Amino acid sequence: MSQLVEQIAELTAFRDRDALDFSLAMALKDLLRPEAILVHRLVGETGRQHWLLRARVGGAEGAPTADSLWTELEQLPALAALPHHAQCVQDNRTVGVDGMPAATLFPIANEREALGVLEVRSGQPLDADARHLVCSILRIYRNFQGLLDYSERDTLTGLLNRKTFDECFLRAAACVRESGAIAPDTRRTSAAGTAWLGIVDIDFFKRVNDSFGHLIGDEVLLLLSRLMRATFRHHDLLFRFGGEEFVVLMRCAGAADAHAALERLRLAVEHHVFPRVGHIHVSIGVARMRAGDAPTACFERADKAVYFAKQNGRNRLCDHDELVARGLLADESRSGDVELF
Repeated sequence: MSQLVEQIAELTAFRDRDALDFSLAMALKDLLRPEAILVHRLVGETGRQHWLLRARVGGAEGAPTADSLWTELEQLPALAALPHHAQCVQDNRTVGVDGMPAATLFPIANEREALGVLEVRSGQPLDADARHLVCSILRIYRNFQGLLDYSERDTLTGLLNRKTFDECFLRAAACVRESGAIAPDTRRTSAAGTAWLGIVDIDFFKRVNDSFGHLIGDEVLLLLSRLMRATFRHHDLLFRFGGEEFVVLMRCAGAADAHAALERLRLAVEHHVFPRVGHIHVSIGVARMRAGDAPTACFERADKAVYFAKQNGRNRLCDHDELVARGLLADESRSGDVELF
């Protein structure tokens, strides 16, 4: 019993979701002594979901492993590639898979959706007591995930909220610079490139609220968040800062790729028909992360770019560096010419 209490305390000690998945795997490995524990997460939008390995402990690898968060979606196994795992998620029930070793699959879900699968590999199928133990640990894990969501996510859209931005900004920078203690597998990751911050602001959103009411305005915000999820990659970080302001933090090979991703969103919003409202559009400002950037400095540059877009026609994308190069903006926050990544 004391070991179980220790593992629960260890599991709930983390506020980092990546560390939390590894903590879950390590806790069950210490309690069950299986051959291996794997935590699989579903990433991508409905219809094109793939499996991302968030944690693997035990097995022939020895050291804990995981897929890189920057792995391209197409390089990950598709949902149907792991049929037993897909069945576990779709039926929301434990699935036993015979083999050497045997595998027992447990669904990971929250109140809204299936999130992934916990896989326990063992010489013999888990007995009823072991399955009950895993389900109990998973309930604690899900409750703790719910607390993190309540703290870190916008209640309307489900995107990350403003207070998580600084930490995510610094973590994203570190993730690109360093390989870290967790060894990624050999799947191809996106080009090293640089990190980019985009600010997406709905044009004339006050008119929407004034004309149709705040409930319709909230629906517009919710639908925009869905368009953002469908447009960007699974590892791009999406935030709602409040009101009609959204933020994207992403890594791209260069300015052309960053502009293309943000332009896809702008066009998707422009062509989408919002119920009751019809068509709306957005202005977007983008800034490249520089060496030694503080989160506020990079955000300020992107904010100046989106303000320029709003003052010069709206429904357009403006890049801070390009505006400075053309003499349309003064650069008051230069932090050096060394690339961060």
